[in-house]
Amino acid sequence: MNIVLHQPEIPQNTGNIGRTCVATDTALHLIRPLGFNVDDKSLKRAGMDYWKDLKVFYYDNFEDFLQKNPDAHIIIATTKARKNYDKIEYRDTDFIMFGSEGSGIPEEILLRYKEDCVRIPMIGDYRSLNLSNSVAIILYEALRQQGFENFTLFGDLHHHDWSE
Repeated sequence: MNIVLHQPEIPQNTGNIGRTCVATDTALHLIRPLGFNVDDKSLKRAGMDYWKDLKVFYYDNFEDFLQKNPDAHIIIATTKARKNYDKIEYRDTDFIMFGSEGSGIPEEILLRYKEDCVRIPMIGDYRSLNLSNSVAIILYEALRQQGFENFTLFGDLHHHDWSE
């Protein structure tokens, strides 16, 4: 899987997303401009010591991303979509794109991919969820559909055994 962040602004969100990407063997694609430096302490702190293991790619703009990934099947997460995120079939090669925290994805891009736009349903008139939460929700749905292949599906206790 691939997560694409279009002009992310908040380093803590990107750090959290990077950590989720490492834990799921997902590549992270960052489209500039970024609202922070990639050596930002906040970014590294949120990503903890996982950042060194992250498969991360940088692009100057959206067109640069398209040129370097010409066959990318892009799914766009946006609050403006008419289709819920759980109503599509994800492929393990998909690029799931999220917009900046302040302004989302430009409408010109949304219109270009209108059949592949998805949203997370919310109650009332709330604008959006936190970016890192949104990535986790949609990414884990895509991974669930793939059967969590190669994932550890259970955990051990630290001081006891589940057989007790």
